[in-house]
Amino acid sequence: MSQPEQSAPEPRDLPPGQYVPRGWPVLHYGPVPKFRPKDWDFRVFGATASGEQYRWTWDEFDALPTTTAVADFHCVTKFTIPDNEWTGVSGAAIVELAPPAPDVTHVMVWAEYGYSANIRMSDFLADGTMFATHRDGERISPDHGFPIRIVVPHLYAWKSVKWVRGVEYLVKDRRGFWEERGYHNVADPWREQRYSYQEDEGESPPP
Repeated sequence: MSQPEQSAPEPRDLPPGQYVPRGWPVLHYGPVPKFRPKDWDFRVFGATASGEQYRWTWDEFDALPTTTAVADFHCVTKFTIPDNEWTGVSGAAIVELAPPAPDVTHVMVWAEYGYSANIRMSDFLADGTMFATHRDGERISPDHGFPIRIVVPHLYAWKSVKWVRGVEYLVKDRRGFWEERGYHNVADPWREQRYSYQEDEGESPPP
């Protein structure tokens, strides 16, 4: 009896204009910071419910409960890395540990050297958003954000900030580093939201 023919694999569903490269390209602004665990901390500040700042040392942060999610990684330079297994502390867990004030609408994620990216609270709380410490079971490398990077897999990867040091709760949206330099305020890859001139009403920060 002849064997049934194998059907061809379905083409991967990628956002418009994206392709799958070989390897994982390294792209970032500025040098790779040196990690000093004794000096490192993670802070949550701004419009917290208590009005106080929250702080974790490296050992404390590394001991927080983690979650794992498998998701694609979409860079605005048009490459997509499929099926990454991320492990880290979810955005929802941070909000539970450091509650925001009721009128918080966005967060600003801050990193080494003053780098930043603004994210809607709904994106910060979305499934898969996390402060990742591991990719595919291994610590993320310094080039890719060690010791932690936020991963927001449903947005372009400039929102997935490397070398994160803190989160600021915002009651009024404002642009982060690349958003101030012409990138789209929301960054949905499925809508190709690359540049600020593409922003529709309601997508830009208030004047």
